[in-house]
Amino acid sequence: MDDQSPLGRQHRAVPLLQDLTPVLARITARLATRHGRAFSTETVEQYVEECSWLLSAKARVGTHLPVLVERFADQRLGALARGMGLSPKPVPEVLFVCTENAGRSQLAAALLRHRAGNEVRVLTAGSDPGLAIAQVVLRLLVEQSLNADEEFPKPLTAEIVTAADVVVTLGCGDACPVRPGRRYLDWALPDLAGLDIESARAVRDALATRIDVLVGELLPTELPRASVAHVERRP
Repeated sequence: MDDQSPLGRQHRAVPLLQDLTPVLARITARLATRHGRAFSTETVEQYVEECSWLLSAKARVGTHLPVLVERFADQRLGALARGMGLSPKPVPEVLFVCTENAGRSQLAAALLRHRAGNEVRVLTAGSDPGLAIAQVVLRLLVEQSLNADEEFPKPLTAEIVTAADVVVTLGCGDACPVRPGRRYLDWALPDLAGLDIESARAVRDALATRIDVLVGELLPTELPRASVAHVERRP
């Protein structure tokens, strides 16, 4: 591995998580069973190890790290299989990307999941991921009786972009790699950091409007409307 690469730099900066070795082995075994038709155990092991390094660089609570590593590796392996045509891709995939993957991208993802349900696969990533989903995002979602499910900030990786049909950037600039055949949208909306709550709500509602349009374009039949514009606000 090139020591000048981002992952190489993290190897120098982050001590080896020796205490997680048995846990990572169990994660590898589970994911190798799940993704065994597409990838060898060695490939799965490589992804699990890389995900552990990527996430441990900013982990605050080590006890939660294995759970996040498994989710992240599972997402990446699934995306890789779909992008390579090794696994079926039954629904359109939308990737939301912002800088920290803690604000607008997570808010947009939760709104799209609510709007489209299982008819669209939703992924998120950040060019420089933060530590946790922003509290303002959680508050904006609670006001609509929604939540961020089991999401967490995670770095942008190539296979996630390759699997996506639509990539929506929200402030990450040129950090998102361009792949042929993907549709790219840039939603120029203010960063939620530092906004008062009414301004943050306006960003949420603007996202909901754009998501309604996107869903109408992606799905052949119109879904019942369930955007935030039609959900009673809670204080």
